[in-house]
Amino acid sequence: MVLSECYGFLKYALICVNHIFWVVGLAAVVLAVWILTGKTFLISSLAEEQHNLNAGIYILLAAGILMLIVALLGCCGAFRGSQCMLVAFFSCLLVVIVAQIAAGAWLYTNSNRLEELVKSSVINTIKNKYGVDTAHTETVDTFQSDLGCCGATGPADWTGSTYATSDSSSPVSITVSADPNNVYKVPESCCKESVVCKSVQNIKVAGVISPAIYSEGCIDKLMDALNSQKNIVIGVAAGIGILELLGLIFSLVLCCAIGSSDRYKA
Repeated sequence: MVLSECYGFLKYALICVNHIFWVVGLAAVVLAVWILTGKTFLISSLAEEQHNLNAGIYILLAAGILMLIVALLGCCGAFRGSQCMLVAFFSCLLVVIVAQIAAGAWLYTNSNRLEELVKSSVINTIKNKYGVDTAHTETVDTFQSDLGCCGATGPADWTGSTYATSDSSSPVSITVSADPNNVYKVPESCCKESVVCKSVQNIKVAGVISPAIYSEGCIDKLMDALNSQKNIVIGVAAGIGILELLGLIFSLVLCCAIGSSDRYKA
């Protein structure tokens, strides 16, 4: 009786764990497809790293699909009491865990490089993509408004940008020099208040930036925002890791229980 109750508990516990795996796998697939089809500014701006980034995205897609398969094997194996499916589930899940550990180690050792890639992406987008591509323009406007910043390292980054040169109606010089008469234009998303924005958008190169314009650059604020989410990401990853370990343990014990039950019946 006790063994039967334990068997039932392990069976349904494993099914519940695999439902979570299914959600995680589906989320990974959706994220990978969204990045591949949407081409966010971070991905599309890093032309020199495009092959490596695409490889990483396809790995994420493959991992998501594998997680879906793992969840299917686990649910079916537990529900049907199939040792074969449970062994396949255990093996595939073990591969996923090893791959996740390897990916985590790679991210940790390359964190500085990833930070530099983010910085170069922001600078490239502000200099060359803003005002040209709608997706890039909306993205920059969003994080400038939400983070309260302007430019990559400051408002002066807009000097010589494609955005400045494309507005022929604005008396903006694209030449960076010490001439105090030279001015550069910043987007409206750099303004704290839209009411006075048009009167302060054109800034002298050597002049004082109006208090109505955000004076801080976006790179530091963007990195701070990303770093502030680091603990959440680590917590989620740790939670998934614990569930995966439980999945391994439950499947192994359940597989042994099924084998013992079959021998007892024989």
